[in-house]
Amino acid sequence: MTVGPPGSAASGFEPPAPSGPPQNFANETDRTRLTPAALEALRGLARAWKLTAQEGADLLGVSVSAWERIRANTWRQTLSQDQFMRVSALVGIFKGLHLLFADDMADRWVRRRNKGPIFINRTPIEAMHEGGIPGMLEIRRYVDALRGGL
Repeated sequence: MTVGPPGSAASGFEPPAPSGPPQNFANETDRTRLTPAALEALRGLARAWKLTAQEGADLLGVSVSAWERIRANTWRQTLSQDQFMRVSALVGIFKGLHLLFADDMADRWVRRRNKGPIFINRTPIEAMHEGGIPGMLEIRRYVDALRGGL
C-alpha cells in the first residue's frame, strides 16, 4: 500500500474537482452572494469589540450613516472589493484572537494599548484606523504569528 500526503494520488484520496472558477472579491456576482454573510460576521465582531459608529465606519471605509444602516441590517448594497478586504482582515483578526485567548480577553485585546513596534502605544483599533488596509493586514499577520500560524 502506498501512502502519501492527503490529496495526493498515493493517499488514495482525491479532492473533488472545482465546479467553476474560484470565488474572488473582484467578481461582483461573488460579492453580491457573499455580502450578507460578511455583514453578519461584521455586526457580530462590532458587538464583541463594542465598536462605536465612528470606529465601525472608519474600519469598513463607509460613512457613519452607512454604518448605522449596516448595523441595523437595512443596508442593501453590495460590499466593494476594498470593503471585502477590510472585512476579511477584521474577521481574521477576530478569529485569531479567539484561538489565542479566552473570549473575554480576545474581545478586550483590541482596546488595550500595545507597546509593540506596529502599535507604538496605540490600541489595535487605533492602529487599524490609522493604517487602513495595510495596517489591518499587518495586525492580522501579527496575531497569526502570536498563535504560531506563520
